[in-house]
Amino acid sequence: MILLFTDFGPAGPYLGQVEAVLRLNAPGVDVIHLVSDAPAPLPAGYLLAALCRQFPQGSVFLCVVDPGVGSDREALALEADGRWFVGPNNGLLNTIAVQAQTRRWLRIDWRPPILSASFHGRDLFAPIAARIARRDFSWEHRVVAGPELTLWPADRASIIYCDHYGNALTGLRYRPEFAGRMLRVNDRYVRHAEVFCAVERGAALWYRNSLDLVEVAVNRGRADQILGLAIGDGVLFEP
Repeated sequence: MILLFTDFGPAGPYLGQVEAVLRLNAPGVDVIHLVSDAPAPLPAGYLLAALCRQFPQGSVFLCVVDPGVGSDREALALEADGRWFVGPNNGLLNTIAVQAQTRRWLRIDWRPPILSASFHGRDLFAPIAARIARRDFSWEHRVVAGPELTLWPADRASIIYCDHYGNALTGLRYRPEFAGRMLRVNDRYVRHAEVFCAVERGAALWYRNSLDLVEVAVNRGRADQILGLAIGDGVLFEP
């Protein structure tokens, strides 16, 4: 399958154009809209890393969060633990690589006859993702070392995404030693609970979410509004 991870938004013409290219170039391959409201590349990379773990090896992720489109940033394909990721070299794929046991970077040297300066998702990344899904590697590429990741953190102690309900996902993968500890968020302390209904209505909590990330929520309320949360806000577990 090919999974779309973008910041295009659910409306407008962009998703449809990209999906059309994928279906033309990889007929019969399932195309799934995974995320269409991804944040900036750095926090989006932690969300992508959490989401991809539930998909089988061989899946291809088309990752287009590309504010530097048209610049000299490289176009990359990353094979990590048997899954493929296609997107710009702007930090979006770094977390995948850091968390993976095995990784291989390819620089995409292929260019289509017509390449829009502002829509590489449609003209460059989508055709390559389609060809990888067909296991066609005849396009121009070279194996490269990839970005320098020595200091890239495998987890991020900050808010990386706020969902439709106002719940705030962090870039911290859950660990057993977190259980029962208070989480400081914007100078407020949030207690641990396993489910929403374990706290009173209107109370804040943090819990282990379905992606195995630490998430902040409010029972019957919006954590982003009640706690004043925004992407990039730091979180800290108290001893």
